[in-house]
Amino acid sequence: MNDTSNGAASLLGDLRQLDDLIKQVEAALSVQRDQLRNHRLAMPSAVLTSFSHLQADFKRLELDVLAEQTELRQLRALGEMAVRMTNSLDADTVLAETMELVILLTQAERGYIILTREDSDQYDFRISSESGLLGLSTPDGSPPQISMSVVNQVISSGEPLLADNAYQDERWSDSQSIANFTLRSVLCVPLRFKDQSIGAVYVDNRLMAGIFTERELTLLMAFANVAAVAINNARMYSRAEQILAEITRVKELMDNIFSSVGSAIIAIDSNDLVHTFNRAAGDILNLPPASVLGRQLQGVLQEAALQLSEELRLVKEEDDDHTLNMLAELPGRGPVALSMSFSPLKDRSQMTQGVTLVMDDVTHLREHETTINAMKRILPEGMVDQISEIANIEMGGMRREVSCLFADVRPWTTLPDVAPSETLRILNQYQAVATSCIHDAGGIIDKYMGSEVMALFNTQLNPDEQHARQAVECGLLMRDRFLQLYSELGIAPEPHFYIVGIASGVATLGNIGSFRRREFTALGHTINTAKRMQENARRGSVTIGQPTLDLILLQKRQPPFEFIARAPIYGKGLSTGMNAYEVQRSA
Repeated sequence: MNDTSNGAASLLGDLRQLDDLIKQVEAALSVQRDQLRNHRLAMPSAVLTSFSHLQADFKRLELDVLAEQTELRQLRALGEMAVRMTNSLDADTVLAETMELVILLTQAERGYIILTREDSDQYDFRISSESGLLGLSTPDGSPPQISMSVVNQVISSGEPLLADNAYQDERWSDSQSIANFTLRSVLCVPLRFKDQSIGAVYVDNRLMAGIFTERELTLLMAFANVAAVAINNARMYSRAEQILAEITRVKELMDNIFSSVGSAIIAIDSNDLVHTFNRAAGDILNLPPASVLGRQLQGVLQEAALQLSEELRLVKEEDDDHTLNMLAELPGRGPVALSMSFSPLKDRSQMTQGVTLVMDDVTHLREHETTINAMKRILPEGMVDQISEIANIEMGGMRREVSCLFADVRPWTTLPDVAPSETLRILNQYQAVATSCIHDAGGIIDKYMGSEVMALFNTQLNPDEQHARQAVECGLLMRDRFLQLYSELGIAPEPHFYIVGIASGVATLGNIGSFRRREFTALGHTINTAKRMQENARRGSVTIGQPTLDLILLQKRQPPFEFIARAPIYGKGLSTGMNAYEVQRSA
């Protein structure tokens, strides 16, 4: 017990002793009065009157002391409650405990802390003295039986309300809840924070009237002021926890994204300190990510044998994106091809706060590109460029109108009697000219057959409605470039070496072979006819069949060609013969 409590107890003890003395004096005076009466004497009236006044004054003093002691006890309890509420972020638990003490100090029967909802006009009954639990006081979840008229008025007006006999109070004669619940004493004060009502503290007594006074009103107002601060602090703490949880969740999500991205991501701040270094960056640069974070980027790049200071300077000074492709010798990895993108790292106000570097290891793409270039020297270029589309063509193929060109670039009978290696060199020289002509005319090479080459126009890989004209342009282009080759070699063959045959019509195009090794080609009568045209044409000519001529003549703008009729071509599948024409450029 503290000094204040000891002083209060001593004062009350003194008052009780004085009360006993007054009673003793009163008894003595009574005896004296009776004795005087027996002797036919009277006690002076002033003595009894003074004693009565003394008794009344003592009673008032005793009541005042008791009231002060009660108020002191309430203030002391309020101070302890304030300390507990302001020092705890678990507002519901503290308010539930302190609410019980408020009920005890005010002699209320029930008590509630009621909060407004931010998203609706409904109320939350957060603290209930009836159930001793948080939330609604009734098991079925319905609101407790209190006067909502009082609660609504206090919250809307922001002013406290005291009714010492609410059941008979004319102010609430129209309140159905007060009449139904037979409420006697009601005390309700607002919960206000920064001039805004966030709820109310409500206590009542259904059995006794007049138990609440101005003293209880003052106590409850002080309690409500502290409770409003505690509730607001708890709300702010709860929101802070939610925000922190969301930030943590987003950070974990971003970390997971960064760690799963195949590109290296490195982010630095304005002081060039590394803040982000994902798993892919560690794999590419052969550095553990944990050992890089917080370090100077230049030190990290030097460890990885990369010189990027100039690129970083440009991004910072120009405040713009920058890209770089480079070959680097990385420790522990050897030669690596890197593709890098530098971007300014900006905040919400678009102020640059650092640099983001996105890096990709494109070594495999470089190797793939090298392989493709090598394949283009061996396989038809169109087939290489459209390799994925060719792979998806069914093994059975599909029928399509095409033009097919066969060219014998240097017949075997015209080759000199030289070593095989020299023969191969000569053939490659002529095939190179034929290949460039086919590519320039939009055709694709189906195959090489020694001194011969087969080309296709209007396949799935090089569609064109004027495929017949393309094929003829290709044959005439071969004639022009072979003449240039003859001039370069210092020869003048007569007749010319080349023999070109062209046929147009429907053919079956697709893949043949197996799932492990397949080849794109064309089969059918049109292909055989083109071969017959080439085999039966004379040297130094470009010969076409009737279907090819018909397709060319259907065009609105006739090409500058001259067609010279030749003897029909016979062969397998051509029992009646097919009209043939030599093609020359118009003079």
